Order: sequence, then structure tokens, then C-alpha cells
Amino acid sequence: MRFYVKKIITLVLTLLLVSLLTFVAFQVIPGDGALSKLGMDATEEQIEALRESLGLNDSMVVRFTRFLEGAVKGDFGNSSQYSVSVTSLVKDRLPVTVWLAGLSIAMIVVISIPLGILCSRKQNGIVDRLITLVTQAFMAVPSFFLGILITLIFGVTLKWFIPGKYVGPSQDFGQFIQYMIFPAVAVSVPKIAMTVKFLRSSVIRELKRDYVRTAKSKGNRERRILYKHVLKNALMPVITFMGMVIADVLAGSIVIEQVFNLPGMGRLLVVAISNRDFNVVQAAVLYIAAVVIIINFIVDLLYQKVDPRVKIS
Repeated sequence: MRFYVKKIITLVLTLLLVSLLTFVAFQVIPGDGALSKLGMDATEEQIEALRESLGLNDSMVVRFTRFLEGAVKGDFGNSSQYSVSVTSLVKDRLPVTVWLAGLSIAMIVVISIPLGILCSRKQNGIVDRLITLVTQAFMAVPSFFLGILITLIFGVTLKWFIPGKYVGPSQDFGQFIQYMIFPAVAVSVPKIAMTVKFLRSSVIRELKRDYVRTAKSKGNRERRILYKHVLKNALMPVITFMGMVIADVLAGSIVIEQVFNLPGMGRLLVVAISNRDFNVVQAAVLYIAAVVIIINFIVDLLYQKVDPRVKIS
């Protein structure tokens, strides 16, 4: 119980600190939300009237306090750019990012774990060297560049999808999934390469432990030793790494959403920053911070599940 209370307090304090830093950053960088919405042709009177209606003329303390009071109630105010509630904007964009992250994470888990185990079993063999070579190459390729290559090869050349033509799940779910596969591949491939390398190293390290030699001397088959003993211990550091990967996928798909024209949280954040839409930026940043903290909390629980000797406190 103490562990959960500690985690909740950490979550609240982190979100509070992130909110404060984001708020201060918006006061430092140049730009004006009212001017961004009205344009350069607006008069001083129009800009001043809009600033007053948006509460931009209030002091920093008043505006930050107002934001915190609304955030506690789940109300992040209205977007200065779209003139609708921030909650409705996030509600529309969040499912796209969640779908992208879900498909990417599924690919990472399904592909990287079998490949990592295969490489460790075939250590220094042809298969291991070939997979290692491929993973080294993909680790060096950024997701956004891979997304551009996928668009060029599968979109422009092979015409498997129309670049930039997003179809929502409510319109045609089949086409939606078909389109989402390509950005998910762009996000997941570098992460798969890193996970394979990390898991391979972890399994090989465990195979050199004394308990493995003892198990072999008792006549246990190599496959049984690998899956019953080695893999459980090898997964401990991999779980931490996967936690960082999953948090990165959930929170860091900003560029990929731009490349594939996906109306997700990442694209919403970029547009909000360029338009100085403070309320939207705050909501998006809080979402990212909350995702990272929650993933770390789940990783702690998985640690204890995989190895009961680890006590969470």
C-alpha cells in the first residue's frame, strides 16, 4: 500500500512540475496566441480584445492557478486557435496515437523476442551474424527517415497506399488499419532492432552463469534450461528497456504523425506550439508525462511478477 501511495504522490508532483516548466517556457519564448489566431492584419484593438477574452492579460500566477484548478476537474479550457474545448480536441486525437502505439508495441514484442532468443541460441552462427547485421543497420536509421522511405517505396512506387490520405476508423476500419500499418512499421523497426540486440546480450550473459552449468550437469535439455530458467532472468533488464521503449512509442510519435499526415496527439502538439495555443500544449505535455510515469509504474509491477524475489517498496 505504501508503494502505491508513493507512486501516486510522485505522479502528482511530476505533473505539477511539468506543468510549471511548460508554463514558464511559454512565457519566455516569443509569440502571441491572439496574434497567431487573428493574423498580421488584425488591429491593436482586436488583438487586445481577444487577449482580454482569453485571459492572456492576467498575471502569470492567476493564469497558472486557473489552469491547475481546471486540470484537477479534467477541464483544460478552450483552444485559442480552434475555439473549442481542449478536452474535445484531445478526445478526437488520442485514439489515433493509441492505435499507432498499440500496433507498434505489438510488432516490437512479437518480432523482437523470438529474434533475440534465436540469435542467442545460434550465437556467432550465420543466422546470428545476419540478424545482427540487419539490426545494426536499422538502429542507425531514424524513424522519420524510415517513414519517408516507406512512403516512397510502398506509397509512391508500389502504390500499396495513398501517401497522406488518412481514413478514420469510423469511415472504414479496414482501410484505417491498412494505412496505420505503415507508420507503425516506421516507429517499431528501430525499436525492434534495439530490443533484439539487448535481449540477445542478456540471454548470452545468463547462459554463462553457474546455475546453467549445474542444470546441464543434471541432464536438463538445453531448450528446457533456456525457457524455464535463463529467459526469466534475462527478461529482468529487458523489461526495464521495454518500458522505456513503450513510453517512447506512446509519447514520441510526433514526427511520424507529421510524415504520414495522422491527426494524432503529436501533430496536435506541433500545431499548438506553432500557434502558441497554451491550453492545448499543456494538455498534450501532461499526457506525455503521465504516460511515462504510468509505464514506469507498470514496469515495477512486472518486475515483481517475473521475479517474486524482487520486493516493491
